[in-house]
Amino acid sequence: MKNEKITTYAIIFVAALLLFNQYQLMSIQDLVSGGTGLVTKTKNSGVSLLGGKELSDVNIDDIGSTGHAIAALFPVEEIKTAQDAIDMMIPTGTPDYGEEMGVSYDDPVGSLEKLANAQRALLAGLSTEEKDRFLTLALKPVGISCEYCCGIGPVGIRNDGSSSCGCQHNPALLSLTMWLMQNTDYTDAEILKEVMKWKSIFFPKNMATLAMEVAGGDTSSLQDLRGMVGGC
Repeated sequence: MKNEKITTYAIIFVAALLLFNQYQLMSIQDLVSGGTGLVTKTKNSGVSLLGGKELSDVNIDDIGSTGHAIAALFPVEEIKTAQDAIDMMIPTGTPDYGEEMGVSYDDPVGSLEKLANAQRALLAGLSTEEKDRFLTLALKPVGISCEYCCGIGPVGIRNDGSSSCGCQHNPALLSLTMWLMQNTDYTDAEILKEVMKWKSIFFPKNMATLAMEVAGGDTSSLQDLRGMVGGC
């Protein structure tokens, strides 16, 4: 009888966990459909790839996970196929700040190392205003972290701004965030979108799959994507 009760409780727990996960996914998909006003469907045909998303109305405070960030910053409602998800999330070429920063989407490993090595110096060089802005953004659960290689979740810094993980991916994403704050006029939403692009380069399978899940599509054909670029 005791074993039967334990089994029953276990079944109830698993069922509750599945329902919670489904609710989380539905809440993200609701963003895509315009349920909270974060994302508005466009009338354009075809995939906008890396552009085509109006970011001026994005409220960073409304983003509570990496999935929410993708839904808010990318036109995921246009994703119809696995290739659409790949094309939308994983950029190629060189960003407009790439030459000055010395990074390229096409050199993920070299860029990763350069970004990771700059993290401590960039943090030390932040003005009081810049550090406040950095902490305000990066301490939110918006996905500025190495959550797919080290499991630290969507927040990758401590309260003092230092990296909460010793891998390369986490400080690289933090460096990107700080450098863009110091050297461009990008808004927080624009900076976060760049972080999501680089995070997709570093973790192509996880990020493209998440975008496909947010769009409500079949993720099975993304299973052969590389899981991680660069070492930890």
